[in-house]
Amino acid sequence: MSPQVAAKPYKLLRMALARSSKVAVAKYAWSGRERLGLLRVRGDVIVLHAMRWPDEIRSPEELLPPPVELSDEEIDGALALMDSMTREDLEGEEFQDTYTEALEQIIEAKREDREPPRLEEPESKPGQIVDLITALNESVQKARASRGEDADVHELPKKKTAKKQPAKKTATKKTAAKKTTKKATAKKTSGRRPRSA
Repeated sequence: MSPQVAAKPYKLLRMALARSSKVAVAKYAWSGRERLGLLRVRGDVIVLHAMRWPDEIRSPEELLPPPVELSDEEIDGALALMDSMTREDLEGEEFQDTYTEALEQIIEAKREDREPPRLEEPESKPGQIVDLITALNESVQKARASRGEDADVHELPKKKTAKKQPAKKTATKKTAAKKTTKKATAKKTSGRRPRSA
């Protein structure tokens, strides 16, 4: 809400909401549609939070990924990654709006009738890491190295792979033996001559 039009009703509503420690639900029109909003006090202003109608809310079941099993090592690796990336401040190059800066440079270049500057592409490794533990360890090492911390990460125990069953090999040999027997039989029958009458 903007307090520019009616200052006294706005201030009255803000003070009443602040003293009662309650929020207000309001209907408003936006983009040609009637909407619901939640009004709450924050400092000296009333903040409007847009709400959704029931038919606009999707069921979380249809958004869930398929169920997977996670090991304790994978969860510990994810926690280690979170710890290595945790920081107190939100300042630095990674927290700047680079999109707006790049857009401004392009607009300025077009205005001056010159070629816009080329942005460097971030390095990307070819291929895909399948092992989640390896990916987590690499991420932890990169995060610590970028912050100048000790990047040594203890290797988590690798998953034990099941040994191949010998029954599969014998089954393969049997089918191969059957195929060669059928071929030999086919050769013998093809060598016969029909009887003349």
